[in-house]
Amino acid sequence: MRGTAQPRGCAAGHVLAAGRALVSCVVLSFGVSGCVGPNFVPPAAPAVGGYLPGKLASPTSPPGGPKVANQHFISGQDVSARWWAAFQSEPLNQLIRDAVNHSPSLQSAEAAIKVAQYNALAQRGLFFPQVGANYSPSIQQISGASPSGPGGQSPAVFSLHTAQVLVSFVPDVWGGNVRAVENLDALTEAQLFQLEAAYLTLTSNVVTAAIEEASLRGQIEATKRVIAIERHLLDILKRQFDAGQAAKADVLAQEAALAAAEQLLPPLERQLAQQRDLLTALAGQLSSDEVAQKFDLAHLKLPANLPISLPSRLVDQRPDVRTAEANMHAASAQIGVAIAARLPNFTISGNAGATAFGISELFTPGTNFYTLVGSATQPIFDGFTLYHKQKAAEAALDQAEAEYRATVITAFQNVADALRALQADAKSVQAALHAEETAKASLDIVEKQLSAGQVNQQAVLNAQQTYLNAVITHVQAEANRLSDTAALFMALGGGWPTSCTTKIWRECAMGEAAPVAVVSTD
Repeated sequence: MRGTAQPRGCAAGHVLAAGRALVSCVVLSFGVSGCVGPNFVPPAAPAVGGYLPGKLASPTSPPGGPKVANQHFISGQDVSARWWAAFQSEPLNQLIRDAVNHSPSLQSAEAAIKVAQYNALAQRGLFFPQVGANYSPSIQQISGASPSGPGGQSPAVFSLHTAQVLVSFVPDVWGGNVRAVENLDALTEAQLFQLEAAYLTLTSNVVTAAIEEASLRGQIEATKRVIAIERHLLDILKRQFDAGQAAKADVLAQEAALAAAEQLLPPLERQLAQQRDLLTALAGQLSSDEVAQKFDLAHLKLPANLPISLPSRLVDQRPDVRTAEANMHAASAQIGVAIAARLPNFTISGNAGATAFGISELFTPGTNFYTLVGSATQPIFDGFTLYHKQKAAEAALDQAEAEYRATVITAFQNVADALRALQADAKSVQAALHAEETAKASLDIVEKQLSAGQVNQQAVLNAQQTYLNAVITHVQAEANRLSDTAALFMALGGGWPTSCTTKIWRECAMGEAAPVAVVSTD
């Protein structure tokens, strides 16, 4: 998977956000041109056909149980840029739009891209001669023994004006500066993918937080329903106690069960309030400016069709994989920089100007001067410093390659984990729904028997606890299925449009603008 090749010709990578197109090096003076170091070649995608062994099975529930919504995997289909729209929640769409527009983390990532771009542009300046101007007026006093000045006299004090233009140029004979620019372009590309990663993380966190809020609201409502049932049963026992048909111990036991159920509400309400704070922070607002959007499970639709992009697309879509590849590119270019430092360095410098006793005499005949100097410098012995720097650069490329392979393995693991979770979720939801329906039917029977005085209190308490656990478990199972669906979209890279520019990336990523040219680091 090593992304390098032998040095050849005069080619170097000029990184673009949508690809690793290579541009030609500049043919320089002395009739010598070349780019030392390896030319980067992007690693090939893993030669696999899927994320799991065998044929990918869609997450359907087993026959014979309660009917639950099924989902279908569509292999070979790319994830939509606005993947969260699959949950069919307009409040969720609006909240994500607000979060993307106001998130400090995204603004920080945008600024980091600009820093990297300007650093790369600054390095490009070394391809051109460095030109400066100098004007130096002075007043001097000489002794009487000095040679005669103008007019055959030796003035004690006279002025001297010197104006000159300074030019220096370091030809990039070995392509060391080309490789330095290539390195900075690759780092710029890595920053772009960091922006993509921040965007994907933010949108995924908003969706997950919204699902968690919906889950908490569902658990609170379920707990309130159970509390209402337990109060109703307590009223039955109190009437039976007043009629002498129930013992005081049974009434107290039911009151204790009711109190235990009521104790479940404050922690859930606290978690819900904190979840609202999290959503507000994700939207880029202070906690005092709570977001208006509220979420419950009834208004979050489970996506029925789940696109599963090809493994070859995964390495192009995942921002962490693309960042690791850009880091490989940067490390590859650094080898060329290190090799060029060990080769002769050529410098051309010169200056031209005029010197006169009066400013009005500048540039008159006889006052002009110029100097032209060429030099070559070759390291002879430096204690193997430059050699070891080259070996360190080569080891850094090996490290970047290993990190890239580890990132690819993790990416495939994330997708596989999400797929397996969704396959299990359908069965979990069906089992939880069946448990809730059975527990409710059992509780209804116990309630009737209690009214007829045909059941003891222990059976009532057991039925209540069973139903409470079942209804909470069902809510959590439904929320987990939604969360695992969002996790799959995130694991597949979130559908970031690779043709977005940095200037309009928000509109493009949000599906509100047509994709235009690739992101350029120029």
